[in-house]
Parts: sequence; structure tokens; C-alpha cells
Amino acid sequence: MRFPFRSFRGFRRHAGFGVSGDRSAWRCLRSRSMRWWSAANLVSNLGTWMQLTVQNLLVLQLTGSAAATGLSLSVQAAPGLLFGLLGGAVVDRWPRKLTAAVSQAMLALVAFTTAALVAFGELSLPVLMGLSAVTGLIATVDGPATSLLGNDLVPERDVPSAIALGSVVHSVGRLAGTALAAVGIAVIGTAGAYVVNGLSFLFVTAVIPFLRLHPQAAAVVPAEREADTRGGLAFFFSRRTLVALAVIGAVSAVLGRNYQLTLATLVTGPLHGGAGAYGLVSALLAVGGIVGAVVAGRLRRPTVRLVALLAAAGAVLQIVAGLSPVLGMLLLMVVPMAIAESVVDTATTTVLQTDPPAHMRGRVLGVWRSVSTGWSLAGPPMLGLLVQGAGERGALVIGGVVIVAVIGAGTLARRRTTAAPAVVAPVRAAEPAFQTAA
Repeated sequence: MRFPFRSFRGFRRHAGFGVSGDRSAWRCLRSRSMRWWSAANLVSNLGTWMQLTVQNLLVLQLTGSAAATGLSLSVQAAPGLLFGLLGGAVVDRWPRKLTAAVSQAMLALVAFTTAALVAFGELSLPVLMGLSAVTGLIATVDGPATSLLGNDLVPERDVPSAIALGSVVHSVGRLAGTALAAVGIAVIGTAGAYVVNGLSFLFVTAVIPFLRLHPQAAAVVPAEREADTRGGLAFFFSRRTLVALAVIGAVSAVLGRNYQLTLATLVTGPLHGGAGAYGLVSALLAVGGIVGAVVAGRLRRPTVRLVALLAAAGAVLQIVAGLSPVLGMLLLMVVPMAIAESVVDTATTTVLQTDPPAHMRGRVLGVWRSVSTGWSLAGPPMLGLLVQGAGERGALVIGGVVIVAVIGAGTLARRRTTAAPAVVAPVRAAEPAFQTAA
């Protein structure tokens, strides 16, 4: 069997890692605006995760019900499912700096309102649910606006680096913000934690006017943003690249990737590990995610083929993890599983934000937010049923096999479509035939 690339260098170029120029994982930070934007995002993430942790504790205090806590999170996520398309359309119609600044200011207003209600003892569960829904609604605009704004600060070849950096900032903000929540409640109280989050949003709002767009992004004028009258949904499903990403993302999200559930049940069940063992697994997942973000930052132009290859590799590792007879073997699988997941996330986001024309990217991200929210809500219950029916090992193995099968079937279908001979109309003898270069 002949290797399809003449050299490892050719494979690297095909995979999207590039073979020349600057391949630093953090090359996006050479932009002064990106440095400011990353700092602002870190502050915002710290505040957001602090508030989310405090919100969960607040619901427990008001109701004493874990189910109510889960409901509040679902209420906040639901607008992404219902209004993601509308949010993306807004992002495509308005200048991104203005859109991001307004959405961040509105999130700050919600945080300050919640803080005031807590301080005066006027916050009830229905009001808190309503504020959560409003936050989720604003996020349908804020999410794609801030994502695309960050990419607009660097040349397109550095977008993978910017996305990988954003992933690291998100992870650091999540870990540190959750830890700060306990300190914040003890020092400044619940209302104070909401105030801190509101101030973090205002900090981002204050930074945005001073950001300088890269000339490539600045060249996209509003008239061009509105040039395509097709809706985001029709455009998304007419693009084979985006449909392939959605299929890979859906099957991977439902049958894999929910390692907090599957690995927790495997470690504490058949492998007879305790809370300490699962804590070690969680720590290794976090380490693998950070390593994967560094690797992904070196990407140049990732492709759907790379996403499919790494998703399939992650599924194979998942199968091996499910068959692990001892905890030590599982620990060897965890880090590469997390690396594959992290690189897939960055590569997928890069394709989503660079493959469509600039004036359609907000709507594409809106569609993605809707469909990804759908499988994020449906995935854990479905996987839980699979664990109950097939057992801890069976869920990991079956899920991995299905992921590999779906990706393999899609690859074969694509090859057959590509290899299908073109139908050439017969040329009349009396008419001259012209040949053009392929």
C-alpha cells in the first residue's frame, strides 16, 4: 500500500500545520489588540464562572433542590437553541465592535440588577429564572460577536492561534473563577460576586473601542455583509463542509466526549477506584486539554478531513479506555483522548469561522449554536440511558465504534462522489471542441 503523501512534510501541509513561516502556537499575541482582547477575556471569564458558581449555590439556597439548579442552567441554555439563528443574523448586520460592546454592557446590566435584588432580599426563584433566560438570550448575540471580533484582530492564517488561545483563557477562567467563587462569597457575599462579574463585563466594554481590526477584516464593509440574502440555515446545509462538521460534532458529543459521566462511572465502578482516582482522571483531562490547545495553536488551515481523522482517533482511544482492565491503562489513554478532543474543537471552530464568506459567518455561528445546544442538552440523558443499558464499558465501546463507523461511512461516501465520472455532453462533429485546463 502506497502512503498517500510523498513525505511527512506533505502530510503536515495537508493536515493544516503548515511547513513554513511562523508556526508559534501563540503567534496571535504579536498583535497588540489581541493582547488587550485576551486580557479582557480572561477577566470576563473569571467573573462569568464566579457568577455561575454563585448562581448554582443561590438556587440551592432558595429551593434546596438540585433539580432546580439543573433547571436554571437549562433555562439559560434554551435561548441558544431557539434564537441562535436570530443572534447570528444580528451579528452579520451590525459592526462587530459595536455589537460586542452593546452585548457586554447588557450582560453587565443583568449582573448588576441581580446583585441589587440579592442585596435587598427581593430575589425569588421565578425572577432568577427570568434573569437567566435574559442572559442566555443576550449570549446568542454576544457569543458569535465576541468570537468573530477576536478573529478580526489577526490575519486569517493566525485564526487557529487566536482560537487556541481563547480555549486556554476559557479553561483558566473556569478553574480560577470557580475557585474564586468560594472566596468571593466569604469576603464580599453573593451580591458582591455579581457586582464583580458586572464590572468584568464593563472592562471588556471599555477595551473594545481601542481594538484595531486587521486590514483583512476591516475591508469587509456592511454592504458586503448584507450581499447574500439567503438565510443562515439554508446556507449552512448547502455547504457540504459545514454539514460534515455538524454530523461529526453531533455523534461525538452524544456518544463520546461526555467523559465526566462515562469515565466517572468506569473509574468508580468496574475499575474500583474512589474519588481520588476520578480526581486524577479529571486532572489528566485538564492537562490534555491544555496540551491540545498548544498543539492546535500551531495549525495553519485545518480541514474537515483533519477533524474527522482526529475525532476517529479519539473514538478509538475511547474504545481502548472502555476495555482497560486496570486503572493504570485508563490513565495512559486519558491525556491523548483530551488532546484529540481539544485539537478537534479548535480545528472545528476555525473551519466554522473561516470557511464561510465574511458576511455569513455570524449566521453560520448562529446555526452552530442552535444545533450544538440541541445535542448538548440531549446528549447526557441519552448517554446515561446507554450506560444503564450497556454498562460502563459497553457505553464507551459502543459509542466509539459508532463514531468510527459514521466517520468511515462519510469518508467512503465522499470518495465515491469525488470519483464519480463527470457526464460529458457529446460534441457535434461540425462544431469545434475546446479544451480548458483543469
